[in-house]
Amino acid sequence: MRAFRRFTVRPVLPEPLGALSVLAGNLRWSWHPPTQDVFASVDPQLWRDVAGDPVRFLGAVGRERLDELVDDGDFRARLDAAHADLQRYLSEDRWYARKAGEDAPRAIAYFSSEYGIASVLPQYSGGLGILAGDHLKASSDLGIPLVGVGLFYRHGYFKQALDRDGWQQESYPVLDPDELPLTQLREADGTRATVSIALPDGPDLVARILVAQVGRVPLLLLDTDIEDNSAHYRDVTDRLYGGNSEHRLRQELLLGVGGVRALRVWSRITGAPAPEVFHANEGHAGFLGVERIRELTVGDDGPHLDFDTALEVSRAGTVFTTHTPVPAGIDRFPRELVSQYFGGSSPTPGVPVDRVLALGAEDYDGGDAGVFNMAVMGFRLAQRANGVSMLHGHVSRGMFNGLWPAFDEAEVPITSITNGVHGPTWIAREVIELAASRGADVDGDDTDALWPLVDQLGDREIWDLKRALRTRFIEDARDRMRRSAAKRGFAPAETTWIDTALDPDVLTIGFARRVPTYKRLTLMLRDPARLKKLLLDPERPIQLVIAGKAHPADETGKRLIQEMVRFADDPEIRHRIAFLPNYDIAMAQPLYPGCDVWLNNPLRPYEACGTSGMKAALNGGLNLSILDGWWDEWYDGNNGWAIPSADGIDDADRRDDLEAHALYDLLETDVVPRFYETNHEGVPPRWLEMVRHTLKSLGPKVLATRQVRDYVRELYAPAAHTARSLNSDYAGAHELSAWKQTVREAWHGVRVEHVDSEGVGDQAEVGATLAVRAWVALGSLSADDVEVQVVHGRIGSDDELTATSVTPMLVGESYDGNRHRFDAAVSLDRSGPFGYTVRVVPRNEALASVAELGLVAEPV
Repeated sequence: MRAFRRFTVRPVLPEPLGALSVLAGNLRWSWHPPTQDVFASVDPQLWRDVAGDPVRFLGAVGRERLDELVDDGDFRARLDAAHADLQRYLSEDRWYARKAGEDAPRAIAYFSSEYGIASVLPQYSGGLGILAGDHLKASSDLGIPLVGVGLFYRHGYFKQALDRDGWQQESYPVLDPDELPLTQLREADGTRATVSIALPDGPDLVARILVAQVGRVPLLLLDTDIEDNSAHYRDVTDRLYGGNSEHRLRQELLLGVGGVRALRVWSRITGAPAPEVFHANEGHAGFLGVERIRELTVGDDGPHLDFDTALEVSRAGTVFTTHTPVPAGIDRFPRELVSQYFGGSSPTPGVPVDRVLALGAEDYDGGDAGVFNMAVMGFRLAQRANGVSMLHGHVSRGMFNGLWPAFDEAEVPITSITNGVHGPTWIAREVIELAASRGADVDGDDTDALWPLVDQLGDREIWDLKRALRTRFIEDARDRMRRSAAKRGFAPAETTWIDTALDPDVLTIGFARRVPTYKRLTLMLRDPARLKKLLLDPERPIQLVIAGKAHPADETGKRLIQEMVRFADDPEIRHRIAFLPNYDIAMAQPLYPGCDVWLNNPLRPYEACGTSGMKAALNGGLNLSILDGWWDEWYDGNNGWAIPSADGIDDADRRDDLEAHALYDLLETDVVPRFYETNHEGVPPRWLEMVRHTLKSLGPKVLATRQVRDYVRELYAPAAHTARSLNSDYAGAHELSAWKQTVREAWHGVRVEHVDSEGVGDQAEVGATLAVRAWVALGSLSADDVEVQVVHGRIGSDDELTATSVTPMLVGESYDGNRHRFDAAVSLDRSGPFGYTVRVVPRNEALASVAELGLVAEPV
């Protein structure tokens, strides 16, 4: 019999224990073991039964036990200390207040379609969400005034199980916000705070605002599953990455347009400062820029600017991060569908539909005129953009070069900030406690002093710690294997072998990630016999632990999982290889510390960053990876192994064979011997030498605190500075908009008529000075509107310049007809083939890049 109505009865704690609710309501507990210990001490078995979920835990503790705790002075003291520590954490000055600088924004809004913060709040599918969650946590640790914006999906992503044949099965449990660490934002009179957006041919879509407190950072999650909406509207926030194109478009309209409106409601109710910088984490949130333009052009409280001026105001304070290394990963909607949504009862009324369509148009060589591209809109609505590793920045500049066709790839205005991971979340508790025992300030916001402590530890101490972490993980893996076997229909009598599966003294290799084709889950299976030999070596075996989800609509990914599961089911090797279903944060936290080697073998260069290997490295794991993403940037020859890649080979099967055999070779000749070659103390000194070097060389780099500091310095602060200069009275924005229009209309009259040089003769030598002169006609523009530059550098056989430098040229003489001679001196400071050219680009202090307008004039 189905219930007529469902609701959750919240526990009422005795007043002396009220701090338990405060601790449970702030997700800082998810990365703060001392707070977890307070809950565990209430009822250790119950804490394990609820998988460390404080909200469920407090709802399950009996009244009798609570009454006992009221009279337990020791517990009350621990509770009060934990509560005081949280208040200190929330209120004290941290890095941002001390060192961020005057240009640092007063508030930053961070938009993402998914957030991976804790296993109890399953609102993520993979790396993008985990990165967003770590961004919020690191911002909290550093005291950065960030507010997150996202959607609340009542079914989350999905839970993964396997059938008896190894085929992925998906289920979508209902998530009750009342059973999660969420509160509902309310107006002063106690009524529910909501936002709404207009949709075509229907009533407005209404969403309530749920708030998750992530340390200092509030995360606003919009939820449409409320009685104000019809059934199909309530389903808008049903699942992450589910539904058809129209469903996804509605979700992204709610995230972008509704998200900006939720921020305004949040500021009005709480008094929080309005964000100066808006950060779109991927293209899903791109419509936030359209809503900000609406506010500035037709909003009730806006300044009523023209569209182009509003665009400049909005762009100046917007940052766009692309995580996509392949065009197929970008959301592209039919142009007609977007026109339908913005042409009638528009979610942003007053913003012309043709201007919206132009923002996402692929109006460049090779583009598709019939689609609306969310990433393209993201770039056009943000003055600053970045990829998530150095290599990914290069890939992104190539992917989107069509937006700036007059410029070489190196000057496309997409920079790079390499991702990082949140140390307190991903470093094993045992590692943190060992560091604390050596004097490390593990609760501070500056961890640079942590890594040299590695040299204070003896080899035996490190080796014993890694074995303990391996043992803890294997116990967790066996439990997951038993539960998976039961769900697959195996009887207990068929699974007694699991009790001894995996071995805490065997080299353990981990591989866990989403399962799109380019990540190549099954590359290790290219030569099954050779892999079996490695697994079953009587003296030096390896063991593999594998996990990952395929998107429910990805049949190819599901087949890859099935192939891996069938291989792992082989009775000959099943004690040495395991596929663990339902990869999530709860599995990952013991998995990374428990592995000795982290394997990553994507098809280069399609891994944008790949942060799982960072988490392994922070726990003394060594990376064995294709040089892609972050590993291409920070591999130094001694902190792990680089799998040789067969770039340029078009035959996919041959490339996979070559790279798989390179992987086997590395395992056989270096990885395995190094792990098992022990000294008289029973420890492998060469292995531990690499572990120490990994911790010291990668530890400071791979942290999300480093990443977020980079965002503040390189993107947030410059964006805030430009936004303030344009927003003070909007005159600057109007002038910039008008100047851009003037330059675009007049650019046809800009010409480089003649170039010559002198000073090097027939035989140029290092140290010589090249004097360059250029005669330039500026048409109706002034010399202040442009910069004439000498672009010089090495030159290849095709006369293409590489490794270029730019030297500005100054007006040397002026002539009738607005013609000028520009002069510059270039020092020849290195030998080898050299070349130069001259170009003219627009110049304005408000531009973030010379390529911003996409205009350049060069010699004919």
